[in-house]
This record gives sequence, C-alpha cells and structure tokens, in this order.
Amino acid sequence: MTTPHTAFGRYDVAIVGAGHNGLVAAAYLARAGLSVLVLERLDRVGGATTTAQPFAGRPTRVSRYAELVSLMPVRLMAELELDVGLASRPVASYTPYLADGRHRGLLVENPEGKRTRTSFLELTDSSREYDAWCSFYSEVAAMARAVEPTLLQPLPWEKDLAAHVDPATWRDFVTTPLGEVIEKRFATDTVRGIVATDALVGSLAGLHDPSLEQNRTFLYRLIGHGTGEQLVTVGGMGALSDALARAAAGAGAEIRVGAGVSAIRAGDELSEIDFDTAGGPATVEARFVLANVAPWVLHILLGEPDDPESKPVGTTLKINLLLDRLPRLKSGIDPEVAFAGTLHVGSAYAQLQAAYDEALQGRLPTVVPSEVSSPSLADPTLLGEVAPGTQTLSITTLLTPEPAFADDPLGRREEAVRRAIAALDEHLVDPVDSVVARDAHGDPCLEARSPQDVEQELAMPGGQGHHGPLDWPWANNRARLDTPDQQWGVPTGLPRVFLAGAGARRGGAVSGVAGHNAAQAVLASR
Repeated sequence: MTTPHTAFGRYDVAIVGAGHNGLVAAAYLARAGLSVLVLERLDRVGGATTTAQPFAGRPTRVSRYAELVSLMPVRLMAELELDVGLASRPVASYTPYLADGRHRGLLVENPEGKRTRTSFLELTDSSREYDAWCSFYSEVAAMARAVEPTLLQPLPWEKDLAAHVDPATWRDFVTTPLGEVIEKRFATDTVRGIVATDALVGSLAGLHDPSLEQNRTFLYRLIGHGTGEQLVTVGGMGALSDALARAAAGAGAEIRVGAGVSAIRAGDELSEIDFDTAGGPATVEARFVLANVAPWVLHILLGEPDDPESKPVGTTLKINLLLDRLPRLKSGIDPEVAFAGTLHVGSAYAQLQAAYDEALQGRLPTVVPSEVSSPSLADPTLLGEVAPGTQTLSITTLLTPEPAFADDPLGRREEAVRRAIAALDEHLVDPVDSVVARDAHGDPCLEARSPQDVEQELAMPGGQGHHGPLDWPWANNRARLDTPDQQWGVPTGLPRVFLAGAGARRGGAVSGVAGHNAAQAVLASR
C-alpha cells in the first residue's frame, strides 16, 4: 500500500538543495518578500561548502570538499551582509622541479615581486619567460576585468563583451585551444604546466580539445574579483554556508534539512515537490522551483529516465591531512612559503599530457598531478588547541577520473592516495608519512574523498563539482534571450523551473552567482 503524502502547504518558491547557491537564492527571494522553502537531503546545509572535524581526538577542522572562495562577487557578499572573513594567501604558487641534478623551485608571490622575477631567471637564465608570463597574465587580468562585473547581470551578448577585450586576447582565450596558446607563449615545461593546471582543475579535457572546455575552465578559475586571487574562508567553508543560512533564515526563508526530494511534477501555474521527512513522505506546492542540483539529477526528479552516457565525470580526489610539522623540501625553501599558496606536484606540461592520456582511458595517472597547500597557514583558526608547528595539508588531484575508481572504489582510492603522496614525496626531505599526525586511535590523520564518495555523500553525479562542462559566461550571438530564465542563464525548458546550481550557465566554483541569477529570474517572472 502506498504511504499517503502529507500536504505541506504552498510557497512562492521551493528550492531543491541547500548548497551555497540554494542559500543565496533563498536569501535574495526572502528579502524580496516571497515565501521560500529550502529542502535539503542531508542533515546540514552547505553541500560541498562544509567544514568538518574528521580526526578523532583532534580539534582541527578542514574544508572537506571545496576550499577556495575566489569567484564570489564582493557585491553579492555586501548585499547579503555576510559576516564572513576572507584570507588572502601571501604566495600564489610554488612549483618544485629538478634541473641539472639539483632540486629547485619556481616561486610566484602574491602580489608578484622581486623574488618572482629572480625565481624565473634561475629557471631559464633569461628574462624571456618572465616577460612572457607578465604579458600573458596582464591579458588574462584585462579580460577578467571585462567579464567579472557581468556575472550578476543578465547575460551579455558575446559581441558586446568582445568589444571590451583586445581582439588578440579574445582570440587566444576564446577561439584557440589553450594548449596551442601555452605552447606559443612559453618555452619551458615547468611554466607551461603551471598555466595549464588552471585549465584542468575538475575537468577531463585535453589542452588541445576543440570543444574548448579547457579554455572555459581556465577562464572561470581566473576571473574572480577581477584578479583570480585564491582566497580562503576564515573558519573553513562551513563558515560561509552558516552565514548564508543565517541571511536566508533571517529574511524569512524556511530551511528544512533531512528532507530529500524524490520527485518534481512541474505545472503551468503550480508545481508539486515530493520529499521525505522523519514523519514520512510529504508534498509541497510552489509557484517556482529552483533546482540547486545537477541538471542530470533534475531530469530524474522530473521523471525522465537517467542517461548513463550523459552522466558527468568527476576528476578530483580531495585529501586532507593533519601534520605535526610541515615537511622540509629538497629545494631548501622555507616550507611556510612553499605551502602557503598552491604547490604544484606532477604538473610539468609533459606530465599533464601523459596524465590526461591515461585518464582518458579511465585509468589513474601513473604520476598523479595535484595542487597542494596548507590552509592553516592562511587561517590558523582551523587548528584549535594544538602543539606548535602543527599544520593542515590539503591535496587536490587533477585528472583522476571517476571511472578509474569504479571496479574497486576503496582499493583504487587508497592507490590514488598513495600515488598522490608519492609524487609529493619526490620533492620532500621528510616524507609525508614521517610528519603526519596521529589521531586518538593511533591512525594517521588523513581522510580522502574520491569522486564516488562525493557522488554518494553529496548526490553530485560522477562526483563532478561543476555538474558538467562549464559554459561561456555570455550568450552566443544567435542565442534566444526572450524570457527571464534565458536572460539570466538558468533555463531548464520548463517555464517555472530554473537551474540554481553549478549547472547553470554561470555556475561552477563557489560563487553564489547561479543562486543570485536564479533569484533574479524569479523576480523578473512574477
């Protein structure tokens, strides 16, 4: 016998998913006077923007999934009056390398200074590569300054945005595969690799892919705040989610956790949303539905069959560790400098291309590329009461595709962790195992989340944080922008069901842009 559904009432807007975008949308809509219900499957808000205390007997917290707030507009944070601290990292990146039998490293400061130029000269023995670097990133910055202010506006036309960017820059970043541009502009494998990593984070795309997915990933990685600066949230990513939840609830939005949505029946005037509660199944009616879930999941909730061929593929393994002290590097650089920004591992250009070839075949790369940092250097509040010298370490891998874990999820995750740490150990005097802290049970303070783990825990198909390939943050000149949902880049094909997550046209990363834009589409559609 079918269990009857409890009628839960009627709202102006029901939001499926209390990730950061859903909370942003709820805050804007509630502040505009609409009745808003947010339904979240988990027992907490935040989705991938969460802080955890994973090590038994240890007070230290980590940002379990997402770690950086680089794309969230200052204007959005001000409008929602978010009481959140953002910390800047004093180092942009450090890339260890081996040359003539000596361990060295390329340091990029934040902002760049004399040490950056000296570091380039040590790598190349001339100023050519440094000059090319400065020219390249000045062009990136100019494009970022043109694109970033449009993120909280209706979609600009491609031709209008292109008119504000140098034609040569537009050609290099929008119409030419990024691999060609990198190879033309830079001569050394190390520098080419540093640039290329920003095109591969969270993406399974080749640097010469004609789809230009790599170009779009690169653009989103570097347009935040008009500078691309990598910022961390003081207190971990959960501090951002908590602030957004306070903003939404304070404005009158109702947030229900432990309320997993099972079906959406879209109607012309009202939609019905089925969800689970502790007391049994329930149904709510809403004039608008905002889907802060992947489009692939939305299709299933709408009653359409799933399509395994179109399921997104995640490529990231996230490893969080607690160390008794930072390991010394063979290059001799101060570890508090090397790990203060992004330390690139296994990311020389040739290594990235080899890793991509293996990933494309559904295999773990032999040498796993990764981005490594110590978040507690920028935000010591994460540590709690610990012994002096204790620090966190975060490893985010590239090109470790979800299919590579499918046959043996636990075993392949352990192997991916082993390979990622082995690639880092190549540059260390002190192997990671010699400095990792121990929890109350005597086990290493290490946790890892594979794409399968992310899918299971967060309902992100394939563990893909972008919910699929990113789109350009503007409208094709032949696109139809007739309705508010089209104008704001959040359409689903249904007139009162809008995308409000990373799968929206300007979704991806921790930005809140998709939530803001979905809210604006609702307000313009009333």
